[in-house]
Amino acid sequence: MHTLVIQHISCEPPGVYEDVLTERGATIHRVELDEGEPLPDWRDFSAIVAMGGPMSVNDEEELPWLRAEKTFIAEAVRAGLPFFGACLGVQLLAVSLGAEVVPGAAPEVGLLPVFLTEAASTDPVFAGLPRELLTLQWHGDTFSLPEGAVLLASSPAFPNQAFRWGRSAYGIQFHLELSREMAAEWTRVPAYADALTRVLGPGSATALVDQLAAHADELRAHGRQVFERWLDLVAVAEPTLDLASTPD
Repeated sequence: MHTLVIQHISCEPPGVYEDVLTERGATIHRVELDEGEPLPDWRDFSAIVAMGGPMSVNDEEELPWLRAEKTFIAEAVRAGLPFFGACLGVQLLAVSLGAEVVPGAAPEVGLLPVFLTEAASTDPVFAGLPRELLTLQWHGDTFSLPEGAVLLASSPAFPNQAFRWGRSAYGIQFHLELSREMAAEWTRVPAYADALTRVLGPGSATALVDQLAAHADELRAHGRQVFERWLDLVAVAEPTLDLASTPD
């Protein structure tokens, strides 16, 4: 299995998702777009994993590579290539399929639950997870659902938290992949630290890292479960290579 990992900042690697890929013997081709690295031909890969970043999907004027990335994702996903997006990755998936990404009423930051939908209870990736799922949230934008999407998780502040499109394109707004060490690194990124202070107040960075340390095993276990089940879908997925394809 040859997997393309798209990163938008060095401190947001796939975390436990990468652990699972390595355990399963997958080869990984990593591209960090914010460093100017070019996107390869998606036809050379078995799947795409797109991670988070401090930018908005709407920052095309400042970051013109976002425009190319959206086109890249749209072509690959509509052709049937399996896709897994987290945080910025889910927003990129949504907008690439014709949905909108807009600022939320207020940023959603902290260890917070999402609530799985009825559809999630029979979904091949989300079935069996707790209906109230603890997650790390760290975002200000939200997305509408693209046509044909199946909503899998919601929160009171941001109703669209996870969705499936077609057979094997999944996106989640929240974080289940990171370790305490990754979270500590995030608090040193100015944009992330500013968001923490605005939403949670002074001194919140240390408190959040401590909270995550207490729950990191729980989050990563659920992240591992979700990603392993998605990889099970990838193992039997057959891309249609039809750019006009629609979701099942």
